[in-house]
Amino acid sequence: MWKAIIYKEWIKIRWTAAIFLALGILVLVNILLRIRHDILFVDAINYWYNILFRGYNYASMLKFIPFLAGLGIAVAQYFPETVNRRIKLTFHLPVKENRVLMGMHLFGTGSLLLIYAIWLILFVIISTVFFPPEIMHSTLITLIPWFMGGLATYFMAALILLEPVWLFRVLYALVAYGFIAMFYQRAGLTAYLPALPELAVLTVLSSIVVLFSGYRFRKGEM
Repeated sequence: MWKAIIYKEWIKIRWTAAIFLALGILVLVNILLRIRHDILFVDAINYWYNILFRGYNYASMLKFIPFLAGLGIAVAQYFPETVNRRIKLTFHLPVKENRVLMGMHLFGTGSLLLIYAIWLILFVIISTVFFPPEIMHSTLITLIPWFMGGLATYFMAALILLEPVWLFRVLYALVAYGFIAMFYQRAGLTAYLPALPELAVLTVLSSIVVLFSGYRFRKGEM
């Protein structure tokens, strides 16, 4: 049963996941080429100075890619379930409804985390080629809220897509906008460091809100 559910989810998101994985890699290649060009143009010492003392973030091109990936995976996974209320067929399987929904949710979350992990590993490899550990660590800390924001986007998009009433969808979208915007405020390197634990807790808590829309959907709320 679970193998069939996982296979169904994989069929839905495989091309979207592949596209966003490739998009992130292309952005990282662009970052690599830009770093190489700038270091050759202004020399490494001046480039490092701009990062350390002027707050220049060489990874800024990556900022909204996790957000787009989270949104894209959520749409690919949950929008088909809302067409003609197809998710009701899933809820009629001989498995508890919440378990099925959370199984779907965990698969999407795991797929997104795998994409993020590949991006971050490549980013670390690129950074260690050009920068000392101090610069790489500072930039990596700056990236973490963007990836948390991508996860939060996936969770909130799932909540909105499964909600059966358009009025509630609009209200959820307004709340989601304010919530997700917290992860993408303009800030210098490591400025988010004191808030990372709180943002992590909020991200984890947002992962279960989909159960509310799932409950309303299967109960036929209109």
